[in-house]
Amino acid sequence: MPVVAHDKIRNLAIIAHIDHGKTTLIDSIFRSAHVFRDNQQMGERVMDSGDLERERGITIRSKHCTVQWKDYLINIVDTPGHADFSGEVERVLSMVDGCLLLVDANEGPMPQTRYVLMRALKMGLHPIVLVNKVDRPHARPSEALHKTFDLFFELGATDEQADFTTLYGSGLDGWFVRDLEKDTQRENMDALFETIISTSPAPVVEEGKPFRMQVCTLAWNDYIGRIGCGRVMSGSLKVGDSFLRTTTTWNDIGNPDAGWTVGPSKVEKSAHQWVTRGLQRTEEPEIGAGDIVWIAGPEEINIGDTFSSVDFENPALPPLEIEEPTVSMLFLVNNGPFSGNDGKSVTLRQLKERIERELRVNVALRMEDVGRADGVKVSGRGELHLAVLIEEMRREGLELCVSRPEVITHEVNGKTMEPMESLIVDVPEESQGVVIEKLAKRKAEMTHMESTGTGIIRIEFTIPTRGLIGYRSEFLTDTRGLGIMASRFKNYGPWCGEIPARNRGSVVSMESGAATGYQIESLQQRTQLFIEPMDQIYAGQIVGENSRPEDLPCNPTKKKALTNHRSATKDQTVMLNAARKISLDQALEWIADDELVEVTPNRVRIRKAILDAEQRKKADNARKSL
Repeated sequence: MPVVAHDKIRNLAIIAHIDHGKTTLIDSIFRSAHVFRDNQQMGERVMDSGDLERERGITIRSKHCTVQWKDYLINIVDTPGHADFSGEVERVLSMVDGCLLLVDANEGPMPQTRYVLMRALKMGLHPIVLVNKVDRPHARPSEALHKTFDLFFELGATDEQADFTTLYGSGLDGWFVRDLEKDTQRENMDALFETIISTSPAPVVEEGKPFRMQVCTLAWNDYIGRIGCGRVMSGSLKVGDSFLRTTTTWNDIGNPDAGWTVGPSKVEKSAHQWVTRGLQRTEEPEIGAGDIVWIAGPEEINIGDTFSSVDFENPALPPLEIEEPTVSMLFLVNNGPFSGNDGKSVTLRQLKERIERELRVNVALRMEDVGRADGVKVSGRGELHLAVLIEEMRREGLELCVSRPEVITHEVNGKTMEPMESLIVDVPEESQGVVIEKLAKRKAEMTHMESTGTGIIRIEFTIPTRGLIGYRSEFLTDTRGLGIMASRFKNYGPWCGEIPARNRGSVVSMESGAATGYQIESLQQRTQLFIEPMDQIYAGQIVGENSRPEDLPCNPTKKKALTNHRSATKDQTVMLNAARKISLDQALEWIADDELVEVTPNRVRIRKAILDAEQRKKADNARKSL
């Protein structure tokens, strides 16, 4: 396929808050551009190809697709909307020339909308605003547009950026129009394609200069190695050609004002080159300026590396900003009695190898050796970021234990600084009191409150990141499942003081064996249990939640004593409550500092870090004496 002229290319990112319809919109774009055959079974949310993405209903990894409309090539990148994956968003924005800002007609701009829009405006992009879901009940497209306009000015948009083009429609039904009142023909996406071509600029290329591009995204192939993705800024490159790989680093991570340093350069050779057509990567013998491409060949490729022709003068480009992790937890070898029964019990070396494999492409992740013989510390952008990695590992058949998430603090001028979040909650009017009360105990400060007019109150808070750990389940309970909670990293602020821990203790098994219905009936009167009769448990495993703050030791394996005395109706009156099933996310929120989550392919157990009761008591006394 010949190299496409850069003026016939449009590179766009779709940015929005979680669940505002990015991936569904791309499904409709595919149908309108006839990416698939008319009789081909396309399915839904084709860009969310991973099982985890489909189950959770979110985009975890940014993905690149290309559609052909008339004689134009439109590269579209579907970016994550969740704050924990914001690192993906920033790098994607560096290789596009425009963006589609998708806003829900009911909810309006939300935390991730604000964050990503701020980055896009800072980089000089001119967004096209798509007001989505206008056909839904309670849709308020005019109000959503006004809030979006206000947000542009709050974030320092220029007059040109604030004079954005707006389209209204439904990504699910596959139509967008310029005017809701005048445009009654709501059948296709032509208005969207025409707006993209006329409004979004063609890629800016350096005319007359040799090949240069910057790596913005990484991929990995077991046979080829690392693969770098980015937009070609100038020139062209053929398979087999030599090029220069130049590394750059910030002088002070997290402080771009401190400048950057050019590292060593190395001559490499292009072994494979791909472009995306539809959803598939296709190998291309030659790549040209303006297109988003994938290149393999160098043994080592890092985010921000500059690939350039060997005769390019001063080719190095500034390094890309990668946000630092805010939350960490210990990833430990599973040393429990049931280790290896359900999956593959890994050694520390194997655990490190698996995490290092993730580090090759997940650049917002960090691994640190803390001197433990049984594990390492892994840091990420939030609980969900780390939970997704744990879930992927267990689905690969691995077993491991993980500790309670902890926030990463910094010392600045002798003061402890901790990560702060901007939190927005939408709650029913009758639930606002209990939500405000609970968040206040977690050191949240309310900054804004408004009524949406549909019985829902929107409240904004500033809260320490650690104040949100373990709160999501409690929030859903307090709002009867009707509340919506969204947060984003804001900045580092002074330490806010101690936050009350979980006010209920653990029910800890003192024996190993099969749980009995006889003992469960006795325990359920004062606890909420996580186990059922005949479940195999071990000493030190947490089998339930106590109704009081202290831990409760018990023996769930105790059997009914055999005697000659029986009541004819005694066993017929036994009523067992349903066990509380704990998911991985809930377990990570629930555990205390001295507890671990044991994760296997088919089980999520909660246990004490020290299984032996006597050793646990000695460690507790030693901790109290400090």
